[in-house]
Amino acid sequence: MVEMISIVEQFRDSFLAKYSNRLLPDHLNALHAISRCRTPESGELRVRCTQCGQAEWRPLSCGHRSCPKCQNHEASRWLDRQQGKLLPVPYFMVTFTLPYELRPLAWRFQQKIYTILFACTTGTLKDFGLNPNHLGANMGMTAVLHTQSRRLDYHPHIHVIVPGGGIDKPRRQWKKIKGKYLFNEFALARVFRARFLAAINQAGLKISVGVPQKWVVDCAHVGNGLPALKYLSRYLYRGVITEKNILCCRDGQVTFSYIESKTGQKRTRTLTGEDFLWQVLQHVLPRGFRRVRDYGFLHGNAKRLLSLVQLILRVMIEIKPLRARPFFKCPHCKAAMEIMAFRRPAWLSG
Repeated sequence: MVEMISIVEQFRDSFLAKYSNRLLPDHLNALHAISRCRTPESGELRVRCTQCGQAEWRPLSCGHRSCPKCQNHEASRWLDRQQGKLLPVPYFMVTFTLPYELRPLAWRFQQKIYTILFACTTGTLKDFGLNPNHLGANMGMTAVLHTQSRRLDYHPHIHVIVPGGGIDKPRRQWKKIKGKYLFNEFALARVFRARFLAAINQAGLKISVGVPQKWVVDCAHVGNGLPALKYLSRYLYRGVITEKNILCCRDGQVTFSYIESKTGQKRTRTLTGEDFLWQVLQHVLPRGFRRVRDYGFLHGNAKRLLSLVQLILRVMIEIKPLRARPFFKCPHCKAAMEIMAFRRPAWLSG
């Protein structure tokens, strides 16, 4: 395993020289955060063992959501919250992919295009669910934006986890999907395409290339939903690659592994250090943009409605305590260490 901070330290100057004309402020912020993660440059805590009295300074994490070392606790807490919403129904993962021809436009206007992407994907699914020929009910869903392929290329798409059922408000009843089939993929793709292009025109954005007639929407049955949620949680708060997948950094090149989606086989890819950093940093989202969103009866403001659904479906609600944050362990006796003081990094003190 190779640490990301070592790659940044080795290739930072050459990376900035090669990609300076493409870097946005958010990319630079992520680069600087990763470079100082878990070093005194991120600040330090004075901690003391509650058992043996051992005291020392410990560096802090940078906390950036694109850093592979950070936000593991936040990802775990998100998964805990989503598990508390699971229902005893079949689940589906619907993936809406932006065509290759529109990716340059998405890169140039990220905030606008990603917002439109969320609205069109969830709106399409919502209306299919409301259609009495399909389900005739209000659905709940969790949508997550990914901008990367498994090879780390720029590939914007949205995964939507959908419980197989919904609420018929006029009749005040729960309606469930029959079998392991949600909606027709080709019909979803046609509606998604029409809505997305209409939204692009309304936003005043120009498409300079031809738009393909056929768009790709994949709709798969994923069992009880938990495996799909675990898959999505990997990249919510910790960047697009884990350090265990970075195999080596040698002779100016970085090799990483990934699982090929079509074959399920493990593959490797080797890039120059500068190109590898670009492949990672190009997926940094605009500041403040939310990658994951809940809709319908899964929304945070619909807790009473979700509780009613759980009551109807006879879900045994287990109240779990809030997951505690990890604590510092004493290197000698492994007991918990208490925080005694904080030291600001030098670049903030000035």
